[in-house]
Amino acid sequence: MAPPSGSAAYKKKDGTLTISQDGQSISWIPAAGGATGTITLSVAQVTNLQQTPANNPKVMLKIFVLPPNAPAGSPEQYVFNFTAGATARAEADAIKDALSAAIQTAKTAQTAPTPSPAPGIGDGMSTAMAFASAVSSKSTWDDDKQLQGDVELQQSLLKSDPNLQRICLESLRTKPEALSAGQFMSQFWSTRLHLLRAHAIERSQTRGSYNVLSTLKPRVEDNVTKLNISKEQIQLIFNQHPLVRRVYDENVPKLSEAQFWSRFFQSRLFKKLRGERISETDATDAILDKYLKADEHGNQPRESNVPHFLDLEGNEVNNSQRRGNRPDIDMRWSAADKVPIIRSLNNLSEKIMANVAPADGDPHAPIGMDEDTYHELQLRDLRGDEKQHRILLNIQDQSRFFSSQTKATEDEQNRLFAQQDPKKILGELRTDVEQNLPDDGSAPLGRLVEPDELSDDDKKNNQQPGSRVTLQKALAQVLEAIRDRRAQTDVSSNSSTFGLSSALYERVTLTHTTTTEFLHQFWQAFMSGNPDRAGEVSSLVESLTRAMERIKSVAQDAEAERQVEVTRLKRHAREVLEATGKKIRLNLSSIPGGEQAVNQLMGPTIRALETAQTKYKAALAEEMKETSTQ
Repeated sequence: MAPPSGSAAYKKKDGTLTISQDGQSISWIPAAGGATGTITLSVAQVTNLQQTPANNPKVMLKIFVLPPNAPAGSPEQYVFNFTAGATARAEADAIKDALSAAIQTAKTAQTAPTPSPAPGIGDGMSTAMAFASAVSSKSTWDDDKQLQGDVELQQSLLKSDPNLQRICLESLRTKPEALSAGQFMSQFWSTRLHLLRAHAIERSQTRGSYNVLSTLKPRVEDNVTKLNISKEQIQLIFNQHPLVRRVYDENVPKLSEAQFWSRFFQSRLFKKLRGERISETDATDAILDKYLKADEHGNQPRESNVPHFLDLEGNEVNNSQRRGNRPDIDMRWSAADKVPIIRSLNNLSEKIMANVAPADGDPHAPIGMDEDTYHELQLRDLRGDEKQHRILLNIQDQSRFFSSQTKATEDEQNRLFAQQDPKKILGELRTDVEQNLPDDGSAPLGRLVEPDELSDDDKKNNQQPGSRVTLQKALAQVLEAIRDRRAQTDVSSNSSTFGLSSALYERVTLTHTTTTEFLHQFWQAFMSGNPDRAGEVSSLVESLTRAMERIKSVAQDAEAERQVEVTRLKRHAREVLEATGKKIRLNLSSIPGGEQAVNQLMGPTIRALETAQTKYKAALAEEMKETSTQ
């Protein structure tokens, strides 16, 4: 059968568009220039096809081609305008169908597993060692350096994650001038290798084959049954059910393609392939019902006359000597048409899994080592797990790391605790227990619910740990922490933005994110101890200084925004006073937002910036001192 071709114009030049005999390329040959202006496109490089709708008088076919060395997001486009008049639409459809089938075949060939040759007697390594060598080879996402240098993968991740793209662009815009773009991107992605690895694994995954017949569900519109099916689904049906391909090849020349698929989806053959039980009320089809007894390749069963003494199936049916209860239905013999869905699903699952490349191997086979080392490791696996030597870090109160208490306050508390006498405290505790919880079980309810009033000694020593004043301070601190937590998790607009507008709150969030990024890069370079990164550290300190300036700028804008609200309330109070003579008492301190809200949100970040700058200045002063002494 000759490949389809048609008259088509490319860039207003007439020519002929045709597919090669082997289906590996498509060529456009100009009518005037001969072979000099021929355009040949490889089917393996075609990424997409677009065709004008059927109601459009212009018949055009657009082919997207991605050359091997071109970027992933910039394919080349070739637009062909068919000029055959009345037969232009038919020629375009034939070329598009043939080209789609060739593209699908090329993709299937690329994803198909490559069979490995069987090892011979003189092979240098065993089968297990060959498999181990293949498994032990590193993939693309296993190499950190390759991930960090893959610009195309990084751009793909940024396009798929708008939030990460915004952080990267903002950090790149505010980076120090001494730090080049390449150095910044290297540092930026060095802390996000796990995101690159996950994205690379996600891109390498492709959708496998599935039971396409089970996904086809017709719908009823205006008392008309309709079913949408794509060319990819038709190709899957042909691959999974060779019987449908054979029926299609034998009957489509007699029937149109639309008639064939319409009759197929309403036939008993369709129900049989789906695994449904055929009933007497199902519609019959004179053509498709001929293939009901055919196997999956379209071969009809042979009729054979089995003698009765060899007919085991007949013996099972006509056995009159059986007594007792019948076995369970799952243990009884039944014909293939009794439970068709089980056999259909099993056969289809075998076909799908046969075309899937094995992603794992024998877990007991040695990987990347010889047989002796493997057996030695097997013996070592019998040992118990070694005890982990690590230091556990227990933090009881994390809030004190972010509080603004001075060291003098902490020293005062430590001094008060150090002055307490353990024996005296235990004696007072025993006395209180004997008074408030006697042995007979009676106790004054008021002493349990609320402690007594402060005594003179308590008033004198109200700063002692365990006193009522100390308990009240602790309660106030707990309530304050609860209020802060509730404010952070509140879904209302006023509480979630702390009185700031949406645009200003977005600026605060972005400033915090970029500042955290520069802080991370600063500490990574500062704590590395590498003298070659001293210039990089100094430039990052400049970035931290500018980050502090950006925080102050956001705070000033927030205060200006709050002053607008204050001015509006004052003007409203004056208008009410002039109109009614009543003076409204304004509580300006209750207006949220402003510089105070920004400082509250960015307080830990500001202290982190101050700590980083202080550490750098101290290290710089010590370095200068050592240099001067030398």
